[in-house]
Amino acid sequence: MVGGKGDGLLPGSPGMEVSAFSKKPRSMEVAAGSPAVFEAQTERAGVKVRWQRGGNDIGASDKYILAAEGTRHTLTVRDVGPADQGSYAVIAGSSKVKFDLKVIEAEKAEPMPAPAPAPAPAEATGAPGEALAPATELEGSAPSPEGSSSAAPSGPEPGCPGAPEDPIGLFLMRPQDGEVTVGGSITFSARVAGASLLKPPVVKWFKGKWVDLSSKVGQHLQLRDSYDRAGKIYLFELHITDAQATFAGGYRCEVSTKDKFDSCNFNLIVHEAIGPGELDLREAFRRTSVGGGGRRTSDSHEDTAVLDFSSLLKKSSSSRTPRDSKLEAPAEEDVWEILRQAPPSEYERIAFQHGVTDLRGMLKRLKGMKRDEKKSTVFQKKLEPAYQVSKGHKIRLTVELADPDAEVKWLKNGQEIQMSGSKYIFESVGAKRTLTISQCSLADDAAYQCVVGGEKCSTELFVKEPPVLITRPLEDQLVMVGQRVEFDCEVSEEGAQVKWLKDGVELTREETFKYRFKKDGRRHHLIINEATLEDAGHYALHTSGGQALAELIVQEKKLEVYQSIADLTVGAKDQAVFKCEVSDENVRGVWLKNGKELVPDSRIKVSHIGRVHKLTIDDVTPADEADYSFVPEGFACNLSAKLHFMEVKIDFVPRQEPPKIHLDCPGRMPDTIVVVAGNKLRLDVPISGDPAPTVIWQKTITQGSKAPARPAPDAPEDAGASDEWVFDKKLLCETEGRVRVETTKDRSIFTVEGAEKEDEGVYTVTVKNPVGEDQVNITVKVIDVPDAPAAPKISNVGEDSCTVQWEPPAYDGGQPVLGYILERKKKKSYRWMRLNFDLLRELSHEARRMIEGVVYEMRVYAVNAIGMSRPSPASKPFMPIGPPSEPTHLAVEDVSDTTVSLKWRPPERVGAGGLDGYSVEYCREGGSEWVAALQGLTERTSMLVKDLPTGARLLFRVRAHNVAGPGGPVTTQEPVTVQEILQRPRLQLPRHLRQTIQRKVGEPVNLLIPFQGKPRPQVTWTKEGQPLAGEEVSIRNSPTDTILFIRAARRAHSGTYQVTVRIENMEDKATLVLQIVDKPSPPQDIQVTEAWGFNVALEWKPPQDDGNTEIWGYTVQKADKKTMEWFTVLEHYRRTHCVVSELIIGNGYYFRVFSHNMVGPSDRAATTKEPVFIPRPGITYEPPNYKALDFSEAPSFTRPLVNRSVIAGYTTILCCAVRGSPKPKISWFKNGLDLGQDARFRMFSKQGVLTLEIRKPCPFDGGVYVCRATNLQGEAQCECRLEVRGEELAGPGSGRWREKGSNGAPGLCSAVLVQAAALAARALIPWCPAGYWLSGMASFSPAVPQ
Repeated sequence: MVGGKGDGLLPGSPGMEVSAFSKKPRSMEVAAGSPAVFEAQTERAGVKVRWQRGGNDIGASDKYILAAEGTRHTLTVRDVGPADQGSYAVIAGSSKVKFDLKVIEAEKAEPMPAPAPAPAPAEATGAPGEALAPATELEGSAPSPEGSSSAAPSGPEPGCPGAPEDPIGLFLMRPQDGEVTVGGSITFSARVAGASLLKPPVVKWFKGKWVDLSSKVGQHLQLRDSYDRAGKIYLFELHITDAQATFAGGYRCEVSTKDKFDSCNFNLIVHEAIGPGELDLREAFRRTSVGGGGRRTSDSHEDTAVLDFSSLLKKSSSSRTPRDSKLEAPAEEDVWEILRQAPPSEYERIAFQHGVTDLRGMLKRLKGMKRDEKKSTVFQKKLEPAYQVSKGHKIRLTVELADPDAEVKWLKNGQEIQMSGSKYIFESVGAKRTLTISQCSLADDAAYQCVVGGEKCSTELFVKEPPVLITRPLEDQLVMVGQRVEFDCEVSEEGAQVKWLKDGVELTREETFKYRFKKDGRRHHLIINEATLEDAGHYALHTSGGQALAELIVQEKKLEVYQSIADLTVGAKDQAVFKCEVSDENVRGVWLKNGKELVPDSRIKVSHIGRVHKLTIDDVTPADEADYSFVPEGFACNLSAKLHFMEVKIDFVPRQEPPKIHLDCPGRMPDTIVVVAGNKLRLDVPISGDPAPTVIWQKTITQGSKAPARPAPDAPEDAGASDEWVFDKKLLCETEGRVRVETTKDRSIFTVEGAEKEDEGVYTVTVKNPVGEDQVNITVKVIDVPDAPAAPKISNVGEDSCTVQWEPPAYDGGQPVLGYILERKKKKSYRWMRLNFDLLRELSHEARRMIEGVVYEMRVYAVNAIGMSRPSPASKPFMPIGPPSEPTHLAVEDVSDTTVSLKWRPPERVGAGGLDGYSVEYCREGGSEWVAALQGLTERTSMLVKDLPTGARLLFRVRAHNVAGPGGPVTTQEPVTVQEILQRPRLQLPRHLRQTIQRKVGEPVNLLIPFQGKPRPQVTWTKEGQPLAGEEVSIRNSPTDTILFIRAARRAHSGTYQVTVRIENMEDKATLVLQIVDKPSPPQDIQVTEAWGFNVALEWKPPQDDGNTEIWGYTVQKADKKTMEWFTVLEHYRRTHCVVSELIIGNGYYFRVFSHNMVGPSDRAATTKEPVFIPRPGITYEPPNYKALDFSEAPSFTRPLVNRSVIAGYTTILCCAVRGSPKPKISWFKNGLDLGQDARFRMFSKQGVLTLEIRKPCPFDGGVYVCRATNLQGEAQCECRLEVRGEELAGPGSGRWREKGSNGAPGLCSAVLVQAAALAARALIPWCPAGYWLSGMASFSPAVPQ
């Protein structure tokens, strides 16, 4: 049947992994009077299961039968009647599954006949939605348990009696043909049995023969899969929404496993939408060759959506009208013409549009047809078909145009992109046009086009969103029914899309708005306003980069009493205080007196502070003696206590009465008073005596230890039997402070504000007067909450559980410990979650329902009748880790006489602890003792087990280990016989080695040849029939292959090699041809055979050595004699003679030739020995001869040096000018010593002006300075005397000459003087003919101050 949209999920799908049920009960319809049986199966045995109806628990009775066997639990309802109809539920832990029981009358419960198949297309008329009417009716009458709709027959379910079985194939239910109206939706379903499969099968959906639909998933097509863990059935669905006419055609579903393959074909018919008032006459003419699930039999141009008028025109085929020809299907030639002109990317669309299903035949026919290739005249380089960029990055789309001046437009989804800000940047460099998109976001994921004139090229941009990570995980929560729950999680990116799941099922906004989802920047909230018991479970937040898990525990409201009210005995005018403490500080209550509500007044006061409720009665009177109760609102509990009024009885005595203490406490021991720590202790002791007695209070100080945590309730209280030792008595006489004594005429009052442990003990009251004395011992016992226990210890850590152990507290507070409360939290969290509401009586507890891989901490409280102790220190952090599952695909790879080679794959579930390794064991067939194959663990997924007894039949098993311990074993299915199996030797020569193997000289040669054979074959290599010799060729053999290795190949290694594998008298051979190639030698005997005009004919002989391979050609080059720069004339030239043309007249040329092969050109070239001159035709011009002129001249000084007198410390310059040709060499001397190596002197020469700079001269620098000029024509020199005087004070106006630079060099003034001297000297240089080096300058050497 054809269905609409379905939920697509089965019960027990992988999304419900955290459920406690592996098989859940389902709703059913039962005839009245028949029994109804519901079955549920839990993940573990021993789980407590409760059955409910209407929210109330169901107990075993005559009506209901409850049974449990291992993990299987059943509920049987006998003699079902209308009163039994309703909603039922089964609860295990925090998992709750609801199901319904529907009671029908006996006559309606008869089995209905199978629905008729869907009507043929020709019968379907009416509205567009009526095409799906049969399917809708079938769904409404008999809904499938899975709740999904698919294009499958409505026959019996797989696995049920009457279901068709497929003993060979993999399908339990194959997808069937379907029909849908344009714009409608349809689902095709396939079911595959998974009981015998180790891994999920691989399913592929195709349209036609080769179009894989997994690449077409999008808006109109979705692929879904799920797994029914109860029935072990895989469900695969192909869901098509908003169907178009082009979707019609043949489809195929393929399913494959490791060793099986199956496929089936089905068809989809898409009907055109018809208005409600129209009459669909075309339905009568539609082709029906695809009806009834049959296969297509027409050729490649069949079209299921084209009208067929041939049946109407058979009788009048000879008298067709023009109207008939227009209504016919388009001719085949038109389709091929369209395909011939279309690009290959459009083949699929055109084929489906015109009904061509044989795509392979279509491609063969198109390949044989001539197609005019139309090259783009606008684009030299187009856009790539698709681009991908990460979110936040930039992308550049570049095209290259044929016309650099052409104008382009960029479109995004058909809309022109306008320049706005820095988002889009348009660049134009030469013929290149670039669109740069900055800060890409998901909005930029679109189709882009570059339009030039009437032509355009397109591409698609995919924006890759970075994974959203969890920065702050969810926290476990424990709430009561009706409270508000809010889960809070923080992710790495604002506005990220997240998904909330409960027990693996995605949460959505229901009509009742039970769940509210809130986003606040990077924080995401899931809010449940009023929690119910059904809301308990595991909640998860999924992002694209991770997930966060947390557990919600919802408990029914249960009020705990930490401290109950106690009976009181007070005297007249005293104060009575009743106090109790409950677990919920928000609970209010009512105080009752003898069952009637107590109204507060000025004397009676009621207070409620936090968890403590108080009733205070001031100035107690006899009328206040009654039973008082506190009743919390909303809870069925009652706290009661009695107020006793203490009467003072005074008998009449005469004067001089001896003192007496009057203690009368009905129903209580008069000498023992119990007080809760922190409360007020008031001992009101009536006394009498005449004269008034003196009252003395004393406390007996004892030495002993704290009471044990579990004292024996019947221990004797006699002081003589106690271990305590009395050694002192303390007198109490203070009248103010925390402990005080107040005495009046008729009574003595002992008060302790805020009782403490130190106040516990025996108090002695002594009254004295002259007549006598009286004494009473009063024992005061202070009780308190226990001390905090020590930190608990964690053991037996499992996948989701652990064992918590602790010790009793050192001090039980004076009351027996009633039990313990356990709490846990995640290590990085601050929220503690209570694990039990009923007190734990034992000193250990098994904690469950933890998340594997999360670090937890535990702590414990001790509880007695007074209240709850402080929490214990947290336990050491621990992580629940479960052992891995068993390895998969264990197989025997090889067997010898003493070894067995095993291989396997890692387990499917590794767990949070990772893998530490694998252990391998073996056992003899029929035995039970497993022997370890190796000491320790191996990290590899294969192993060679050695030293096994030959001929033994052994079983092998492999376990995976991690921190939690070993996982389940996987065992070989059959025993393995340890015995070598004889296998004929066979060489598996690779295809590329069957041809000539070419290598270049110097390259390594590594030839690997696999082979088979058992036992291990003997391998032999030969070359040209001779055994291999030499160290350059090495052979490496392994049990499965042999390798010929040459580190650096030489020409001598070329030849024919033969490899032989032999086992006894069986052998196999293979021949390999190795060719080592090198560069060729240069050509021989190059010569110029003829020269004419602008041309030269060259000829040469082939090279003597071709490099052991074919000569590919020659390269001819020429070089002008003047420049000797080589230019290539011919490349890859195959002949040994050529003509070089377009030479320049009057120039001389050299020619050379290189030879080429597959390695490259020859290292040297054959070159012509003499240049070839290209003669100039006509008269030869002879230039006139001119007598060369001699312009040489001996050096002469045009301006000699002048004597100078300078001041010490000021830089001095000596200048002169000289002329001469060639340029003379200048040397400076002082008193006959050469100054060229002295760093204190700097010599300059510019255009004949010679300068000697003396830096900061001293009197020692005075003397005769000589400047000598020398060239080939002669020598000249001039001299002067320099006198250096001591430093003098500068006169007026000299400050302008003392300017200097920051480094002590001449400043601006000295630079100006030097430049002025140079200009003055240049002005004095006379004019001289060209070729002379002339200069002159007046000697000017000012003393430049610094």
